[in-house]
Amino acid sequence: MKDEYDFSNGERGKFYRQGAIFSFPVYLDAEILAFFRARAKEQGVELELLLNEALQREITSTQARKGLATK
Repeated sequence: MKDEYDFSNGERGKFYRQGAIFSFPVYLDAEILAFFRARAKEQGVELELLLNEALQREITSTQARKGLATK
């Protein structure tokens, strides 16, 4: 790395987009990825859809268990 960088010609906010959604990569273990890829192919759906549904079920299940535990 250089000791100093010249930003005198830089433009503030050049790449800023209001309302832009940042999607960050999720790295899955190879066996988990293989399992869900196979299931997605069997069901004829996109991998992303299948993973989102599985995660949504986990969220719902976790919230339900927490609700029962606090009553």
